[in-house]
Amino acid sequence: MTESKVPDIIIGRMPMYLRALTRMAEEGKTITSSQELGTRLGLSSAQIRKDLSQFGEFGKQGTGYNIDFLAEQIRRILKVDGLWEVALIGIGHLGTAIANYGGFVDRGFQVAALFDNQPDIIGKQIGRLTVQPMQTMVEEIRHKKIRIAMITVPAKVAQQVADACIEAGVRSILCFAPTSITTPKGVRVEYSDPVLHLQRMTYYLQS
Repeated sequence: MTESKVPDIIIGRMPMYLRALTRMAEEGKTITSSQELGTRLGLSSAQIRKDLSQFGEFGKQGTGYNIDFLAEQIRRILKVDGLWEVALIGIGHLGTAIANYGGFVDRGFQVAALFDNQPDIIGKQIGRLTVQPMQTMVEEIRHKKIRIAMITVPAKVAQQVADACIEAGVRSILCFAPTSITTPKGVRVEYSDPVLHLQRMTYYLQS
């Protein structure tokens, strides 16, 4: 099956598999099974085998999966076997925490540019990066050929910031603002809103 026809819900589970495999490798394990992966992730072994079969055959019946090999193949599928540079727009409390987070590089990403419009934040040094003014964002993203952006700005300006990112050549946006943004075909948007997840969770709580 070609990548374009793989259901989005399956693509969404692949990073979960990669994370579980990485932890297994850190524990010193070399071989796993769909049953063990399923137990760790709360999925059926049949579901895991079906998901992986969308991309090829990675294990042998009776012997399971080589953890390092399967992790390498999933990194290739997700295109995180290299390093993607990311622009981060909005350096408030959340943006600063993200900029300081040290877990991106090992997973295929590197924050390469920081932008904000607040005078007291512009020029601030965070690690090896300096926060740049929004006025330079389009030019800088184009210059660095960055294709991924994370937006941690207020909801009222999220669409404007997204439009500028797209103008600069960004084709994937992770939006932390509590709103929905509109993008043209060919630009992928994912959302991270803790309130939405909390509201989903409360449905399952006992009264």
